[in-house]
Amino acid sequence: MSAHSHLDGELPHEPERATLEGRNKVLGFWLFLGGETVLFGTLFSIFLALRDQVGDGNPTGQELFKLGTVAIATFILLTSSLTSVFAIQAMHRNHVKAMQGWLIITVILGLGFLGLEIYEFYEYIHEGHRFSTSAFSSSFYTLVGFHGAHVLFGIVWISLLIFQVARKGLNVVTAPKVYVAGMYWHFIDVVWVFIFTVVYLMGKVG
Repeated sequence: MSAHSHLDGELPHEPERATLEGRNKVLGFWLFLGGETVLFGTLFSIFLALRDQVGDGNPTGQELFKLGTVAIATFILLTSSLTSVFAIQAMHRNHVKAMQGWLIITVILGLGFLGLEIYEFYEYIHEGHRFSTSAFSSSFYTLVGFHGAHVLFGIVWISLLIFQVARKGLNVVTAPKVYVAGMYWHFIDVVWVFIFTVVYLMGKVG
């Protein structure tokens, strides 16, 4: 069956790889994620180098971090990773409504995570932990804020795809877009696991 016949008919098992364009899109996105990994790795290195540069009288991570709130945010984001897996599984079974439902839940969970992160930042700023307070605070907000911006981008991206699939249907053109968005969402979830470990857990234990 040709790629054109898949546009409106029965989809193959892995529609994201059914066309050369789709396969190239997936491959290109892997390369993009490689560049993103290097970028986040650089921010982690900067944070580790500056995390002890607090300054006299300024709050440390051990004093600031409230692991309860961060743990809830982590649970929400990891749950959203699972719902995005369910969305891709539904796509592979050509269950469009189920896929859209799981993507909507993923977006809602992503918004919940962002809400908690904004609340966390508000609390820190209220306690005197501003971006310009110290080298530690600058590196903290840069790393965690950069990740938060990626989460926001992912929420917007997935939301647009939900509307696109609703309008154009699931086919070999839209399926690769959904698949790479899922890859992106997994990536930012994995990055958060490292942030939770390196920034919060290591910061709390001093």
